[in-house]
Amino acid sequence: MVLRKRADTNVELLKRSIGRISALAIALTIAVGAAVPVRAGEGLTLSPTLNAKLDRLYLTAFDETIQRHALVQRDGTTYVTTGDIDSEWLRDASATVRPYIGLSQRDGDVQSTLRGVVARQAKYILIDPYANAFSRNYGVVERKFEVDSLLYPIWFAYDYYRQTGDRSIFTPTVRRAFNRVLATLRDEQHHPTRSHYTHPQLANNGHGSAVRYTGMVWTGFRPSDDPVRYHYNVPVNMFASVVMKDLTNLARDVWRDDAMARNAWGLSVEIQRGIEQYGTLELKPFGRIYAYEVDGLGHANVMDDANVPSLLSIPYFGYLPKTNSLYLATRRFALSNRNPYYFQGKFAQGIGSPHTPHGYVWPLSLCVQALTATDDREIDRVFSWIAVSDTGDHRLHESFNADWPETYTREDFAWPNALYAELVLTRRGQFFAEK
Repeated sequence: MVLRKRADTNVELLKRSIGRISALAIALTIAVGAAVPVRAGEGLTLSPTLNAKLDRLYLTAFDETIQRHALVQRDGTTYVTTGDIDSEWLRDASATVRPYIGLSQRDGDVQSTLRGVVARQAKYILIDPYANAFSRNYGVVERKFEVDSLLYPIWFAYDYYRQTGDRSIFTPTVRRAFNRVLATLRDEQHHPTRSHYTHPQLANNGHGSAVRYTGMVWTGFRPSDDPVRYHYNVPVNMFASVVMKDLTNLARDVWRDDAMARNAWGLSVEIQRGIEQYGTLELKPFGRIYAYEVDGLGHANVMDDANVPSLLSIPYFGYLPKTNSLYLATRRFALSNRNPYYFQGKFAQGIGSPHTPHGYVWPLSLCVQALTATDDREIDRVFSWIAVSDTGDHRLHESFNADWPETYTREDFAWPNALYAELVLTRRGQFFAEK
């Protein structure tokens, strides 16, 4: 874990002078036109000082993915780094480029970049569907089986197709990759009898702890890359149910593959039934809520993690609407002290992760909180916590100390910056995160 401290600490973070918008604003305006507001922060909150700070964050966040993280390769594909780690995580890469789909309809270079992301991820999946991270030269960097790593490329490709109508991304290689995803999920739905996957960080000599068949898909690791406690991660399976419906639409509309469509649709339904039968519990004073992980044997892990999919993010990826009563009860739990990874400090409060130190809030979860909120006052508060995490580099980091924001983890982490850009675009009515 690398922590960074700045010597010029100033706890009055929001009172710092902002200065003029840099030349970056002009460059973005020329390159993107009306798609990127020159003053992105204008109108986001009632505070001009806060809006100026949010503006600087947005300009940096929106620019850096295309300029620094998404790199076109000689084979015509696009390699997307996580930031300070020169490897591509399937999940992170998909999430990082997603805010650019709208822009790709007006910018040929951006469109080519996004098409290259789909092409490279298909190649990665065909190399090893159990790997979550790969190198620039198509080597496996980590082989932690995380169901969401297989889902994000489909989610992104379908969203790109839905918004642009561009079918050219769905090459034979992509079709084979998505079929491989479907086959792998089916195997892991029956993990004890059909899977050969092991990992040294898991219990039972790498096979994982005992589970009962539920209809949900087994996973070894969380979206945080941490090993699970119980192997049916509920928000990940919610995401799987949604993405399998997307795959159903692709199979029917693009490939005219009825067998694939029926398989994907059936898996979606089976997962959803498993979630609703095994994935909830009663917890006072919240009532019935979703658990974070279960095993089908009666055990449940009651928590939430900052990484997406999370319980907080359920409406973000489209499993339930923001107003659903079961989601609202779960949301109240996730944003309370009953969640062991919800932290409150002098300058911010929000969901962190066992992946980072106690008391560290993740900007990723703050962005999700704002994206799933229905109360403008809550959104204003969240924007103030996001702003206070900016210690001068105008980037969002992996996590920050809620009592001392200038202490944080990961200097350069692309995912939260991209999600923040998506949040700003959503708030300004230029990007629709809900399907």
